Amino acid sequence: MDDLDHKILQLLAENARMPVKDIAQRVSLTSPAVSSRIHRLEQEGIIAGYTVVLHHPGAPARVEALISVLVDASTRASFLSMIEQEPQVLQCFRVTGSYNFIVKVSCTDIDALEHLLTKMQKLGSTNTQIILNTQLDRNLALD
Repeated sequence: MDDLDHKILQLLAENARMPVKDIAQRVSLTSPAVSSRIHRLEQEGIIAGYTVVLHHPGAPARVEALISVLVDASTRASFLSMIEQEPQVLQCFRVTGSYNFIVKVSCTDIDALEHLLTKMQKLGSTNTQIILNTQLDRNLALD
């Protein structure tokens, strides 16, 4: 990847729907050259996909949390199967340290969070941090 690829990625990270023509103007390339670079970045797996981040003004607030979970090797498969079935689970990370997983969840309310925690605690111990707000959100890390 060169500097032009990084600039293209930055522009797409800011607005994935930016027209190729606009990207080309901002990086001083032709539209076909930018399209070719974007296609190559997709083929190499550097661009893994495009997404829509929904925000519903007036929608009820959700309770988001990070749940650290410690499960034994004997219950690991059951734990992973359980969280795959839970639609409020957004992400699950295998980590080092005192816990072996960190799970990011988004629940409709505190009761839903408590219900989910109870299910997780049947398989291991948990430690929960409720997310108050997001100070920084980088969807794309550029080296």
